[in-house]
Amino acid sequence: MEKLLSEIRACEVCKEHLSLGPRPIVTAHAEAKIAIIGQAPGTKVHASGIPWDDPSGKQLRKWMGITDEVFYDEKQIAIIPMGFCYPGKGKTGDLPPRPECAPLWHEQLFNKLPKLELILLIGIYAQKYYLGKTAEKNLTETVRVFENYLPKHFPLPHPSPRNRFWFTKNPWFNRDVLPVLKSRVANTTP
Repeated sequence: MEKLLSEIRACEVCKEHLSLGPRPIVTAHAEAKIAIIGQAPGTKVHASGIPWDDPSGKQLRKWMGITDEVFYDEKQIAIIPMGFCYPGKGKTGDLPPRPECAPLWHEQLFNKLPKLELILLIGIYAQKYYLGKTAEKNLTETVRVFENYLPKHFPLPHPSPRNRFWFTKNPWFNRDVLPVLKSRVANTTP
């Protein structure tokens, strides 16, 4: 695992496309039982090198009902984004994750995670990649029927403060989805 993580962290496959240069962010350990697959690091995470080290990460930990210590314990939780580096800024936010990362590295990582029980698919990119044709027509509908993907996959929206409108428009998420998420995480972590 350490050799693979070193290779990923040294990756420069798409460096000519990265406005801030390559800085792959990933954590994993063979003992991990939960994997979090998000979009790609933002500028704050690119600067710190710590995954989910931003308001979105704080919200995600709250959703999961866990402390920072549990979240950042790589023996419990692997953090594997769709794109390992900050992809750059687009017109309405960050660009999509680079398409090279997941096909190049994900399967190799998952082959070294034999104890994995739960994979959180955060956002449309992770859901399309991992759920494929079984995903619903959009993120909202996929998250609404999250139970269809259990016990392995748990689709979630991105916990970004920018998604305030989505959470207001979809009150069922807090009522129906988050209690199940907290329970699944509690049953998977010590």
